Amino acid sequence: MKKQMKDSTFDKSIIAKTYIKYAIIIGVLFAIYGIALFLIQRGILDSYTLRVIKTAGIFMIAAFGLNLILGYTGQLTMGHAAFMSIGAYGSAIMTQKFNAPYGVSLLVGILAAAVLAAAIGYPILRLKGDYLAICTLGFGEIVKVVIQNIDYVGGARGMTSIPVKTSLMTIFFCVALCFAIIKNLIHSSKGRAIMSVREDDIAAEAMGINPTKYKMISFVLGSAMAGLAGGLYAHFNTFIDPVTFNYAKSFDFITYVVLGGMGSVSGTVVGTSILVFLPESLRGLSEVFKENRMLIYAIMLVALMIFRPNGILGTKEITVKGIVNFFKKLFTKGNHKGDKTAKAGE
Repeated sequence: MKKQMKDSTFDKSIIAKTYIKYAIIIGVLFAIYGIALFLIQRGILDSYTLRVIKTAGIFMIAAFGLNLILGYTGQLTMGHAAFMSIGAYGSAIMTQKFNAPYGVSLLVGILAAAVLAAAIGYPILRLKGDYLAICTLGFGEIVKVVIQNIDYVGGARGMTSIPVKTSLMTIFFCVALCFAIIKNLIHSSKGRAIMSVREDDIAAEAMGINPTKYKMISFVLGSAMAGLAGGLYAHFNTFIDPVTFNYAKSFDFITYVVLGGMGSVSGTVVGTSILVFLPESLRGLSEVFKENRMLIYAIMLVALMIFRPNGILGTKEITVKGIVNFFKKLFTKGNHKGDKTAKAGE
């Protein structure tokens, strides 16, 4: 009886700690959003800075999806931008041609990307390494060429005059939602199965895990997130064309994930933010820096990868507990230095 009471008390304490952690995270998110709104209303954030922030948020969602496929499942895909284009065109068609509500248009874009990922995922996910990378790269080029030859969506000219529907609040909510989905998935039994496939799919299969099934789950979910990012981008930029979603954009997403740290959702946030804001911040420097800003950007990127080959965060996550411990250590070091200085003075 006493053991049962202890177990129930232990379970309640764990549940209480979990709820407190989620409440703190939600509070921090609302605080960040409130600060952003305050800065916009005060005119501290101009329209250009706000546009860069929105762009970073949209690309962050696509990078989350790629991190699930590449970082957590270990599948190197080079056609991630193709699914973003499917989501962008699918949602733009629904809004512009059929006058569908914004939410419905986004949902159609997500479903279109997920269905296409499921259709091609089953055969190509049996490939590994370079073969999978080349196959997905070819798929991305096929999607681009097909869209270029469809006059209904503007062909190579692209689609114009797409209604502006994407707000900062929408992007913020979608980033938080995708972040929560991946975090909860990775800490579930399915998430552990996905990571076991990354480590050794043969050993995982020997333990009764179906590698193809879990590769499909991550591939479809990651592609759906790319589709969501595409829908948001189409209704933010008001213009889309096939060249916007070429292989170079897929490489950009890979860079975001690798720089931040493969297998770290917080790393994806950091990596995307740095690589979106860094080139834009170099615009405000002198003319010499302006002309060579992309060269400086490349040198800084290479230097980061030399000194941090596993990415900025590696596989670590930024947590409330980690932040508290960091500040505790910082203040402890400061106090120790103060004590030493005082003793030296004596």
